[in-house]
Order: sequence, then C-alpha cells, then structure tokens
Amino acid sequence: MPKQQLITYFDQFLALEEEEKNALVERTQERKIKRRQFVLQEGDVCRHYNFVVKGCLKMYSVDENGTEHNLQFAAENEWMTDLGSLFSEKPSMLYIEAVEPSLIVRIEKEDLKFFFVNYPKFDRNFRVMTENKYVELQSRLLQNISSSAQERYLQFLANYPHLSNRLPNTQIASYLGITPEFLSKIRKKIAGR
Repeated sequence: MPKQQLITYFDQFLALEEEEKNALVERTQERKIKRRQFVLQEGDVCRHYNFVVKGCLKMYSVDENGTEHNLQFAAENEWMTDLGSLFSEKPSMLYIEAVEPSLIVRIEKEDLKFFFVNYPKFDRNFRVMTENKYVELQSRLLQNISSSAQERYLQFLANYPHLSNRLPNTQIASYLGITPEFLSKIRKKIAGR
C-alpha cells in the first residue's frame, strides 16, 4: 500500500499518532507516472511535494542549446519538488520527469500547510528533510567546484548506489557535468584498478 510506505517513512523520524496517519491518508494522492512523463514542466508553478513509492524521478533544466542538466534524482522513499517555485508561486525553471515507470504519493501545498498548522510533527519532519537536502546540495556544489570528474562519479556511487545500474550513462554524465564518453573512460579506469 503506497500510503502505508509514506507513513512508515515519517515514522522513522517521529512516530505518527493514528489521527496523523488518517489525515495523511485522506490528504494525499497516489499517482502512477509513465516513463518519460512529466510531474512538473518548465513554466508551470509547482504545487506539490512528490514522495517516490516506486521508480525514479529526475529534476533538470534545459539550456538554450537544448542540453539537459540533471540536478537531482529521487528513487524509492525519497522526495522531489521545486521548492523555489512551490513557495514563491512563480513559474518553475525546472522539469521533473519519470526516468522509470513510477508510483508517487503527492502532498499539495495547501495540505502541507494544514499538516504544519494542525500536526507539528510534520513541520519538524519536513524541516529536517529540507535541512538534509540543503546539506547534500551544498556538498554537491562544493564537489563540483573542487573535485575531479572521477571523484564526483565516486561520490555519486556513494550517494546513489541503488541508481548506478538503473540510470543510463547519459543521465549520470549530465548529473556530473561531463560527457557520456568521458564517463565511460572513468568507469573503465575504475574497473581496471
């Protein structure tokens, strides 16, 4: 049951009371996403958080040359949203797309506010999740400006061990800011150790 997986996720931070679990079930929506289907497109205002029950999502931008730049992946028991668009209510500059057929549970912004006001545990849980993601993004930014491509790839493997065999080279290379050909060279070098 997808919503039960979401409840289990929250229980690992602060165990939910029965009333909180019931509210979570009532105020979230399950959605099946086909491979390559968008959850958010550039120009749309983001209005929800997405919890991945099954599958994998990617968040990316596309530059003026049509090149895709992957910012983040989210697989089972991970979240994805465009926080900037969600809270500013301005059009997103990002896409969120399914890399694999996926099942997600969505929390709309208005329901999120309801949880924050009526059930303080959710406010704390989302704050901790956001803080953890911020720390992860700071670390990634520092890596991008101070690490070699091989070091970034090894860190990708450490951060996403469950995705390295599920994502095509093009997706991983885009995330690392290198070409797929260069990623192949790095993989061969690591395998030859």
